Amino acid sequence: MQSFCQKLKSSKTKFIFISGGVISGLGKGTTSASIAALLEGCGLKVFPIKVDMYLNIDAGTMNPLEHGETFVTADALECDQDIGTYERFLHRNLDRSNYFTAGQVYQSILDKERQLRFNGRCVEAFPHIPLEIIDFINRFPEDTDVVIVEYGGTVGEYQNEAFFEAARMMAACSPNQVCFVHIGYILQPPSLGEMKSKPMQMSIRMLNELGIFPDLLICRSENQIDRPRIEKIAIAAGVSEKEVFSCPNVDSIYKLPKILKDQGVLQPIFNKLHLNTNSCHIPPWENLSDKIDSLKRTIKIGIVAKYYTSGGSNLGDSYISVLEAVKHAAWEMNVKPEITWFDSETIEKDKKNLEKLSQVDVVIVPQGWGSRGVEGKVEAIKYVRENKIPYLGLCFGMQMATVEFGRNVVGLKDANSEEANPDSPHPVIHIMEEQKELIRKLQYGGTIRLGAWPCKIAKGTLIEEVYQKYGWLTDNSVVDERHRHRYEFNNAYREQYEAKGMHFTGLSPDGKLVEAVELDRSLHPYFIGTQFHPELISRPFTPHPLFLGLIEAGLAHKNA
Repeated sequence: MQSFCQKLKSSKTKFIFISGGVISGLGKGTTSASIAALLEGCGLKVFPIKVDMYLNIDAGTMNPLEHGETFVTADALECDQDIGTYERFLHRNLDRSNYFTAGQVYQSILDKERQLRFNGRCVEAFPHIPLEIIDFINRFPEDTDVVIVEYGGTVGEYQNEAFFEAARMMAACSPNQVCFVHIGYILQPPSLGEMKSKPMQMSIRMLNELGIFPDLLICRSENQIDRPRIEKIAIAAGVSEKEVFSCPNVDSIYKLPKILKDQGVLQPIFNKLHLNTNSCHIPPWENLSDKIDSLKRTIKIGIVAKYYTSGGSNLGDSYISVLEAVKHAAWEMNVKPEITWFDSETIEKDKKNLEKLSQVDVVIVPQGWGSRGVEGKVEAIKYVRENKIPYLGLCFGMQMATVEFGRNVVGLKDANSEEANPDSPHPVIHIMEEQKELIRKLQYGGTIRLGAWPCKIAKGTLIEEVYQKYGWLTDNSVVDERHRHRYEFNNAYREQYEAKGMHFTGLSPDGKLVEAVELDRSLHPYFIGTQFHPELISRPFTPHPLFLGLIEAGLAHKNA
């Protein structure tokens, strides 16, 4: 502990810990990303970290309905969707050093124990787990000015205590290098009509019991928090009213940097961390916020999904990167996107629901796993193809597009993916060869094709035209795109598909893997499917070309 304290005190790096209280899903990730963007606007080098308290090693095996979207980094890490938020706000790629879980911490400790790295000492929950957490936090580059650590979950959960203890230990070593930001929810029950701050006060008390006293508080609420509540919360936390900030619901998360900056959220951070900075410049965020408010024209986006409905709830977080990529492209094209969700299982139950697709300007079929809802997606794609509605299929959406085309155009009766029907007579989508042995050994976690892989774009194609138009294509016609899949197109059927007008316009550099397909433009104006996930690298200031092309095609379809 003493050597760690000496190391911390000798470092110029500062640390901001962001915690949440009352409920999960507060938007800690967006708030963390916004603060990071503001600090970078002040000329500081920021390193964000998301910590999940799950015993999962990564987010790859988690159900998206429970956990939300699994984001994939360029270096092949399956992680929490907040990493995607950080990438979009900071406009740069992150990697596995920006994310860790309790499972990784415990695994690392146990590996060290087996290697006799503890020199025969008893390995205990304290101090070894908090110290290991500190080691994970300390993976930042040497030139980092500020590390922002976002703790998942809420204060008071049993599994969080070791992580808060790690933060307390760091603050005890060097108080002026650690700042605590606590975000809590201010309830406003409709039956009472007034805001209630007691749950927020209780979450602050729970932090105090762990030895942590927040330096500033951000109050999430439906509406702007009022003065009486600010006074109560400031007294409960032992801070001034100038250190309590309001963060009501907004129609776009990209307005948050400006909202927080205008309230002066950086000043208490600068004061606590003794940071000397220049003024904070964020013209891009201010301009984007103004642009969003000024848009009048709309475009209707249909998304055919299987992870959207859960019980009586609608969970758009399962496809958060797709939604953000749509917004980026629509705003660039000076239109406001209107999202309409289509549950693929509902389509299976009643094909009359397909007719509602005629009311949208473009259709996206995003990622998915397993057999549930497959036939609904296939039917939706058939409707889109026949009615020439601009289409973008992402991973599973590309695979289902080839299934539909195989059945209804190529003439392959009962064509399917081996994932949906292992006994299909025409497995046009089959498991990757190297995956078969992994499956037999039940090695599922972290073993699929992950991360950034090169894709060779064919000349004279629609996809080449779109990439070139927006300046994303290199001289060698190769793009790097992120992947997350175990199944691929079956090359035995390539010639039959080409003969009927489906072209394989993106391939792995060795030509073995199909990365992108499109329909001949004599058959459809804009019909593209990708095995990769273009949504993962779209940014608010640099939208992805395939989404820009889709919106452009949708506007033409709307006008026609």
